[in-house]
Amino acid sequence: MKASAEKMQADINIVGGGGHVGFPLALSFADKGLRVIIYDANPEVLATISSGKLPYFERGAQPLLDRALASGRLLFSSDPASVAVAPTVIITIGTPVDEFMNPVLRVIGDCVDELLPYLTDDHFIILRSTVYPGTTQWLHNYLTSRGKHPLVAFCPERVVQGQAIEEISQHPQIISGVTPEAEAAAERVFSLISPEVVRLTPMEAEFAKLFSNAYRYVHFAVANQFYMMASSAGVDYYRVLEGMKKNYPRAKDLPPAGFASGPCLVKDTMQLAAFYNNQFTLGHAAMLVNEGMAYYVVDRLARRLDLSQTVVGLLGMAFKADSDDIRASLSYKLKKILKFRAKGVLTTDPHVQSDPELLPLEDVLKGSDALVLCVPHSAYRGLRTGTTPVVDVWHYLPDAVSI
Repeated sequence: MKASAEKMQADINIVGGGGHVGFPLALSFADKGLRVIIYDANPEVLATISSGKLPYFERGAQPLLDRALASGRLLFSSDPASVAVAPTVIITIGTPVDEFMNPVLRVIGDCVDELLPYLTDDHFIILRSTVYPGTTQWLHNYLTSRGKHPLVAFCPERVVQGQAIEEISQHPQIISGVTPEAEAAAERVFSLISPEVVRLTPMEAEFAKLFSNAYRYVHFAVANQFYMMASSAGVDYYRVLEGMKKNYPRAKDLPPAGFASGPCLVKDTMQLAAFYNNQFTLGHAAMLVNEGMAYYVVDRLARRLDLSQTVVGLLGMAFKADSDDIRASLSYKLKKILKFRAKGVLTTDPHVQSDPELLPLEDVLKGSDALVLCVPHSAYRGLRTGTTPVVDVWHYLPDAVSI
């Protein structure tokens, strides 16, 4: 889908607007009366949204999409020239990491090069996704070297995927600008949809975003390490956890064990490690623990069963509960290990639509000799697994035959 940029006039252009970061943001601005262009290189996602369908699960998004389409405040384009007709350009492309866990700045550079012919000194450019420390200033310098002098800001998203619509309107928004004028412009933009703004410098804002995700990742690693430690001693981690937390506030934030994955946590932790010359030993240790959970589950199965004669069913393939997003899901890492070790692997998920190998839940329950609860989807609450042994790291199926 490619609309003519010449026929558009908008307030905001969201680059990558069909993605998990850009789409809820586009709906939030459109619901405040702004005309928003969703610019995305994927014609399928543009066609899906423009037809009134959600491209993925996002709680509370459907009514906003219906209103935005009915009012004509949501526009669509796969033409980079569309940035010319909106004074504010929000780039929802961040810095990924490569196979060596090093940040890839080229992704943002390629994006900006594509937009460069259509940018003017009157534009306001906001980086929205997680970036390597120093990227905002780099972008400002890069544009200046190309003879462009727009305002440049970094205003990181800080929402839980699937709950972005409500959290954008409830949580404070960190804003930063390379210049005081850019910071003031960022405040004007995000005050439209956020209850308050928190001002930081660009580097401070970049660290704030990365620290938030790395802290969560380390937090989960602590729980997972405790879980494996207790289990190796034949102790029920969840009885220990319950005892620690009962009427004792200092332990209230210790989470349950489980797969800690997804497209952000490990990536952002490793960006900090790269920035700190690979001396972020706590982050590396967290990665070893969290990524090692898949191997721990396989070892736990192998201690009780002959895997070469066992068909293992995996319940849940998304990277987190009640989501349809499979990016960086540890369920697929577990599947890969088991395809080498086990007689067979069956997979199911009530939300994921993008994996043709998924089977109905009933078929997996019926065809498996052992089960692994990979994701505690709400749909699995109260699930009856009969006499089939289950590895349930989450302690979500207390009545199952646990191994």
